[in-house]
Amino acid sequence: MLKSIAIIEDDDKIRSYLVKQMQLNMDVENIVEFSHGETALKELSVNPVEIALFDIQLPGIDGIECIRKLKIIHPRMQFMVLTVYDNADTIFKALRAGANSYILKNTPPERVIEAINELHNGGSPISSEIARKVIAAFQVKENGNEYFQYLSKREQEMLEQLSHGFRYKEIADNLHVSTETVRTHIRNIYEKLQVNSRVEALKKTGLL
Repeated sequence: MLKSIAIIEDDDKIRSYLVKQMQLNMDVENIVEFSHGETALKELSVNPVEIALFDIQLPGIDGIECIRKLKIIHPRMQFMVLTVYDNADTIFKALRAGANSYILKNTPPERVIEAINELHNGGSPISSEIARKVIAAFQVKENGNEYFQYLSKREQEMLEQLSHGFRYKEIADNLHVSTETVRTHIRNIYEKLQVNSRVEALKKTGLL
């Protein structure tokens, strides 16, 4: 049984709907609601819950920043992102901040409830669309392009990361290297390919 859950969502209709679904379909003692990030951060810092559902776009401080701060204060608290944002940049920012689950708002309500229960039981549920993006971000696809094959494996990985829209710092985090190492590899890639920009490099290697 869940003792406590928080819903942080600025859309009153969505928040009320989520509360109703939880009351009807879950065994939970206490549900608290917040419409602003600052209020949620202040209250949950003092009175933590077992699971917090965060929208990303909130008035003032956003959901990702709230998760980052709360995870430091309450490392055992579980966080689910419930959002419309499905771009790789946002996904990885949320996961690095401490999100344990990432569900899109177009997910059927019964599946959202299942995901909450799965999270409570130790899982890390994510929407299938999100799972595909996460996998794609770490896979080096088969690419027969002669210019791509001319690059080293590490350079290919760097270019793949660039093709997913990651910034240098994010690539460094994903590949566990320094930002300066990324810059050096990218410079070498441009030199090898005789190009001057990310777009030119991606086009020449068949990644764009």
